[in-house]
Amino acid sequence: MFHKILIANRGEIALRILRACKEMGIETVAVYSQADEEALHRQLADESVCIGPAPSRQSYLDMKNILSAAVGTGCDAIHPGFGFLSESPAFARLVETCGITFIGPSAAVIEQMGDKATARRMVQQAGVPVVPGSEGVVENGAQAAEIARQIGYPVLIKAAAGGGGRGMRRADSEEELLEQFDVARAEAEACFGDGSMYLEKLILSPKHIEFQILADGCGNTVHLGERDCSIQRRNQKMVEESPCHILTPALREQMGQAAVRAAQAVGYRNAGTVEFVLDKQGNFYFIEMNTRIQVEHPVTEMVTGIDLVKEQIRIAAGLPLSFEQEQIQPRGHAIECRINAEDCAHGFRPCPGTISFVHLPGGPGVRVDTAIYPGCTVSPHYDSMLAKIIVHGSTRLEAIRRMRRCLEEFMVEGPLTNVELQYMIMHQEEFVKGTFTTDFMERHLDKLL
Repeated sequence: MFHKILIANRGEIALRILRACKEMGIETVAVYSQADEEALHRQLADESVCIGPAPSRQSYLDMKNILSAAVGTGCDAIHPGFGFLSESPAFARLVETCGITFIGPSAAVIEQMGDKATARRMVQQAGVPVVPGSEGVVENGAQAAEIARQIGYPVLIKAAAGGGGRGMRRADSEEELLEQFDVARAEAEACFGDGSMYLEKLILSPKHIEFQILADGCGNTVHLGERDCSIQRRNQKMVEESPCHILTPALREQMGQAAVRAAQAVGYRNAGTVEFVLDKQGNFYFIEMNTRIQVEHPVTEMVTGIDLVKEQIRIAAGLPLSFEQEQIQPRGHAIECRINAEDCAHGFRPCPGTISFVHLPGGPGVRVDTAIYPGCTVSPHYDSMLAKIIVHGSTRLEAIRRMRRCLEEFMVEGPLTNVELQYMIMHQEEFVKGTFTTDFMERHLDKLL
């Protein structure tokens, strides 16, 4: 087992990893920017190293500074969390070059799955259904228009190296496609340094279902059930739950096995997520694979009782999975709400500032993952997420009622938050029935606000 792990992240995920390490008897090193000098992850780690000024590119995205901190403190492993460098094959390679273990899949796998066109081709060869679209990278708008004529509109123009909704545009006609192709490409080049694009048919109003997988280095690959991530705004998830209310046992088994095949097809190792869209006829299609721990991983932990971060560390240390597929028996229902510092009434603009008071909900079946405390500062340099409220109930209705109660209890003085909006979602009829799809926020936002 590892002696000392550097956590190459900040905020609540850094704390999440730090706590897992402490429970496993592993020493921790936190890295922090000058803006995070008083951050909780820095205060609770065994050691901490400042890696640069506030801007991410000069700190949390500075590979050399992070690796210098790891080598200088004698770390034998690095956990990247999510975001920042978690899906950077270049960083994973540099970590290994320094003789340090990267807690995640290999650089080659990150590269393959990070290129959405390559990922699509590889899983298709493994018999996993994919959304109709281009067979590889599309060179220009004219080629995209030719493919669109074959598969039909509407279509999605997507960045091959994309994520988080960036470098993605919808087109409902050839005119729109030709207009949006160059816009999407420019955004992809600005965000990812890669303007490679591909095309997919847009599945209208689907469910967004993702399966959590774990794979060790001994040939064992399992899935831990699904999460319904269909409550989204501009492709950013807001609410996640497990299990999906409308999946039949047969469809769940079929999708779970497809997720396992996708992971095995690329020789995957560690924790990952295989994402699908599910149409109204019950057909599912692979859309991408995330090669890291997800923001919403706690809902899976709540229903399975399995600590995904500890399993990540065990796998990276060369240990086999501590369970088999048949032993994974999800129980009850879990829901997660992301609490952001944002002004929902004015375009969801971020609301940085100082938190003067905070009260977190508690009670049976309640978990709050956060790094905020009274007096801390919400920086404008980083993601606006303040906390994740996760609840578990014996039934979905109990979980919904528990989440409503928690949102009533959650209090933050200082920045504006989306707590009230999340509270309204928990009361919306379509959400309560579980029939919501990815266009839920688009259709209901005005009413919810």
